[in-house]
Amino acid sequence: MSLPTSAVKFRRILAHFPQELSLAFAYGSGVFQQAGSSTAATENNMLDFVFAVDDSTTWHAMNLSKNRSHYSCLKYFGTRSICNIQNYGAGIYYNTLVPCNGRVIKYGVISTDALIEDLLRWKTLYVAGRLQKPVKILAQNENVKLQEALTSNLKSAVTAAFLMLPESFSEEDLYMKIAGLSYCGDFRMLIGEDKSKVMNIVKPNMIHFQKLYSHILQDSPQVIYKHQLGKLEIDKSPEGQFAQLMALPSTLQQKITSLKDSPGKNRDVEEILLQVAHDPDCRFVVHQGISRIVGLSSLIQSAKTTLTAGMKKSLIYSMKKMYKMSKGWFRKS
Repeated sequence: MSLPTSAVKFRRILAHFPQELSLAFAYGSGVFQQAGSSTAATENNMLDFVFAVDDSTTWHAMNLSKNRSHYSCLKYFGTRSICNIQNYGAGIYYNTLVPCNGRVIKYGVISTDALIEDLLRWKTLYVAGRLQKPVKILAQNENVKLQEALTSNLKSAVTAAFLMLPESFSEEDLYMKIAGLSYCGDFRMLIGEDKSKVMNIVKPNMIHFQKLYSHILQDSPQVIYKHQLGKLEIDKSPEGQFAQLMALPSTLQQKITSLKDSPGKNRDVEEILLQVAHDPDCRFVVHQGISRIVGLSSLIQSAKTTLTAGMKKSLIYSMKKMYKMSKGWFRKS
């Protein structure tokens, strides 16, 4: 049985890299069509990948021997320096603008442990945020803890979105809110990204979002899911919101409590979240908490780009981002 063209394409690209992967996925506009882009444009866009590996040092050492040209000048300092840089910010190391199998690709390397921590705690919401949107899984081993963390991340995304939405909303509203979580507070949304990015991701890919989230919505006791109508209703009482706040990842709970705890009081998390549940501005407090996580990690990760990509590639990559942003402007005007 022959594989679909896309599967063959991805398999051939993966074959260029060391195969010791706990998870590999492709994402972004080179994989999923976005509003305002033709199929041809999607097929010509840079392909984005993330590789999760159990041992970053060993993996980078093997990749340096296979693909030394992918790395910036950091390759001259050895795998230890590469791994040290990887551990800053979102814990991911990107090689960008890499020619591979007739396409231009970008790939990030993250340790399995760092990925699981981000999925469960939302420590940076960087890779976890990408996995809240449709991705194409290319390889995955039988790591039960990782699989459970992937599911937990999706459930957390739904819970956070519930807190930021009104009592009744459409399925599209929900997916727009979920897709936007990892962009809250990201300075790149002010400069370098198309302002319609979230809408462009969701509208052409509703079916992919439904595949990710429909079973979670159907099993959730917090929501009435009118699937045929594409409508949802949630409990916005203080009791309902408190249950949702208590189910959020720990880093987000900490950010929310730091926003609401007066200096010197040092109240416990549960007490503060109960106060937030009664606050008419609860949704804005949750948004602020997410923004604090994303803002810092995106800033540090972007600062790393000059080191991991090199000055020339960083400039080219930034110019491409600015070009995409300007196209968004012209589409609106």
